[in-house]
Parts: sequence; C-alpha cells; structure tokens
Amino acid sequence: MCLRMKGKNLLKQSENKQAGSRKNPLKPYLIQTLKELALLGAVHNKIELSSHELAEQLQTSQQTASRYLLELDTNEMITRELGVKKQLIQITGKGAEVLENEYLSYKQIFDLTSKVVFKGKLVSGMGEGKYYTGHKGYADQFEKRLGFIAYPGTLNVEIEYIERNKIRLLRSYGGIEIHEFQAENRTFGGVVCFKATINGRKGAIVLPKRSHYATVLECISPDNLRETLGLHDGDAVEIVVHL
Repeated sequence: MCLRMKGKNLLKQSENKQAGSRKNPLKPYLIQTLKELALLGAVHNKIELSSHELAEQLQTSQQTASRYLLELDTNEMITRELGVKKQLIQITGKGAEVLENEYLSYKQIFDLTSKVVFKGKLVSGMGEGKYYTGHKGYADQFEKRLGFIAYPGTLNVEIEYIERNKIRLLRSYGGIEIHEFQAENRTFGGVVCFKATINGRKGAIVLPKRSHYATVLECISPDNLRETLGLHDGDAVEIVVHL
C-alpha cells in the first residue's frame, strides 16, 4: 500500500495574480526599483525623489536609475510629475499588484516551515486501500498515532510531477511512523503519515516507508471524503500538510 483576503479568497487571488504575472513578467531590476520606491513610501503617497538619490539607493549610475524610472513609467507601474531637479513619484495600482505578488511568493516559501500544500485532482485507485486501512494491524496504529479511526479506504489525489519534490521535503521532517507487522503469514510494510487537511477536512496522507516518489498521494480520514465533500474523479483537491 502506498498508503489565503483570507483563506480560500486569498489563495485564489494569489493564483490569479501569479498567473497574470507569468504572462507579462516584469524584469527583476524593475521589481527591485519598485521595492525601493515602496520602502520610501511611494505606495500610498507621492514621494519627491531625484534620479541621483534613486541611483544611490540602487547602487547604480544616475543614467541607469533614470532609465529604470522611464521603463516603470512606460509600463504604467508608476506615475511621475517632473520638476526642475526632482520628480514626484507614486506607485500605481498595477505596480502595487506586482509587489503584492512578490510578497505572496515569498510568503509561500516561508510558510513551508509550518505547512506544505499539494494541489491535484481526484483519481480512482485499485480498491486495495479499503482492505489495508481496514486491517486491524494498521487501523489500531492509525487510531493510536493519528487520533482518529480511519474510514476504510483511501482518497487518491494525483499531483503534478514537479510536486514530488515536496514529498522529499516532507520526508526530511520524519512524520508519524506506522510500524510493519506480521499477519496472515505475510509482512505488512510500514508507512509514514503526516497529519493534513483535505479540502478542509481532517485527515492524513500516507507514504510508503521506503523512498518512493509516486505522483498519487493516498489520504485517509475519519470521514468518507468522496461522499462528505461530494467529490468525483477529476475534481480539484487541496491537501495541506501540517508539520
């Protein structure tokens, strides 16, 4: 057996913004310039700034700083009111959106210290999960170590190939070990579990103890997740593993 706006609104908004950013990526040096302007207060107010002062902030030449401002202006990331020596600069809503997207990306990176998120789609298994999860040797350990009686059967979620790297990350945290045992003249292999929520419902993912990076995650829960969540093959499933 191989046994975030807030909440969903924030997650959906983050996905939409990141998708938009990928279509029209802003060059890294322009994002850095936007960040420096934001730190000077240009998100909420107009700031008075010369290209020389910006060049010092960016540790580049005045000519280069002027070019960066021109590119940001052309891309409608900032507005400028030109003066004799300085200019009044403010970041537009479009520019603020780019910065917010950067923030959400970094937040996702550092959130990995407390949780790992998998997104996939529901697929049907071979039916073996029901036999294994219902076996006393596994069921008793699930109840003792996970704190719930597992519904017989697993919910199988197919993830993207690249997402397998997150499984490697999970294994580095150890997980909750379910020991192998002998029964019916055979050995039932050990697995490693991680407490998780599956579309918001309490459960766990079950990984084989040996290194195996399949693209299908098997989930267990005290509930019949297909029925409780009204899921069908192909439906989107989000698994949040709590470390």
